[in-house]
Amino acid sequence: MTDLLRREPHIISAGLGLLADAATAQAARVSRVDWAPPLPGVEAALASVVADPRRGAANRLAVERMLAARALLVDVLPASQALGLTAGEFLHAGPPVTWDLASGPLRGAIMGAAALEGLVTDPEAAGALAERGSITLEPCHSRSAVGPMAGVVSPSMWVFAVEDPATGHRTYCSLNEGLGTVLRYGAYSPEVIGRLRWMSAVLGPLLQAAVRSHGPVDVTAILAQMVQMGDEAHNRNRTGTLMLLRDLLPSMVTSPFRSSQVADAAAFIGGNDHFFLNLAMPACKLAMDAARDIPGATVVVAMARNGTDFGIQVSGTGTQWFTGPALTPQGLFLGGYGQQDASPDIGDSAITETAGLGGFAMAAAPAIARLVGGSAASALATTQRMYEITLAEHPLFVIPALDFRGVPAGIDVTLVARTGILPQINTGIAGRLAGTGQVGAGLVTPPAEAFSAALSALANSVPARR
Repeated sequence: MTDLLRREPHIISAGLGLLADAATAQAARVSRVDWAPPLPGVEAALASVVADPRRGAANRLAVERMLAARALLVDVLPASQALGLTAGEFLHAGPPVTWDLASGPLRGAIMGAAALEGLVTDPEAAGALAERGSITLEPCHSRSAVGPMAGVVSPSMWVFAVEDPATGHRTYCSLNEGLGTVLRYGAYSPEVIGRLRWMSAVLGPLLQAAVRSHGPVDVTAILAQMVQMGDEAHNRNRTGTLMLLRDLLPSMVTSPFRSSQVADAAAFIGGNDHFFLNLAMPACKLAMDAARDIPGATVVVAMARNGTDFGIQVSGTGTQWFTGPALTPQGLFLGGYGQQDASPDIGDSAITETAGLGGFAMAAAPAIARLVGGSAASALATTQRMYEITLAEHPLFVIPALDFRGVPAGIDVTLVARTGILPQINTGIAGRLAGTGQVGAGLVTPPAEAFSAALSALANSVPARR
């Protein structure tokens, strides 16, 4: 103790901001540790799951399968063919939800899709169909698909088909409409419906011809290059979009389609920085699907939101959803919109964070901070914090600013529960009212309740000791 007093004191503050601030103000040497207590009420379940003898090997297998997955764009197809959708069947983002509990943007997207499919002439009439049960709703994840924002997929829409060549497993996602007043943000104006009809009549078939002529496109390789070139594959996809266009444009030009149609499609893709998002998402789902259904594994394999609930799925508990109320993103808003206009969190695009991209890879894309209301320093800190709740680093998706360290991948329910650190998601913000469209972009986390519920289910699945 006497010797300690002869040296300059070094204060380590673990989660005590007030103490750290006071010591710093007095010119003390202070190191801050970002610490929080475990999630409340999880002690018994956490102890049971941590002691599960299956957990270590199960998680190693889940991570091995996740990191080994590769994604190739192999086809572009109508959703009726790829997903088996029939008239009146709609897929949506997030865990299951009924019309009476659907959020504004999800209702708006369903209304627009009903008009697109010819079920109604006026989108406003779609609500009556839903109330009568003439429209059925099902999560995209239940059919190996993902959908951005509202995530609505109807039979006549076209989807990307992405395949893992080692297993033959396929995942799907709709084609990206762009930003602003679009169906995925809940808008359903005649302009929105007209654009979707063009996408089904021209863009989808043209991309199908191009992909079949070109051959499989290596989406995983593009993702790896993107992360090194400033994209994080959720809200910044500029590099990926242009690399995809580079690969497919020659085959688009030599297709049987008219030159004016090719020019329109190339301009649409090139002018839509988010176009590649709808390939990043099924690629990430492909990786996370590979980690599913391993008894004892505590790896999160899906995070998804429907504007009402935020749900997660875990490898060791199959297709069961664990949910909590979706939180409202905080960020920057367009035009005259503000926080009061924002819908709670929505979309399957958090599958990118589940796989280690998006908010987990923000250190690779500091420019994203300007879109979501953060700073380059906060983007770096976010990625570093996510290493604390993950089991691995992706060997292909590496971050130059961190000396080419792999992105944090493999969210572990037990680490979330022990640290109290929730996954960071960067996202677009949809308008609260149906028909509004996009109102901004920002940051959000899942509700802690979803992880507590998952931990409880994992604890109940631990085999009894003999």
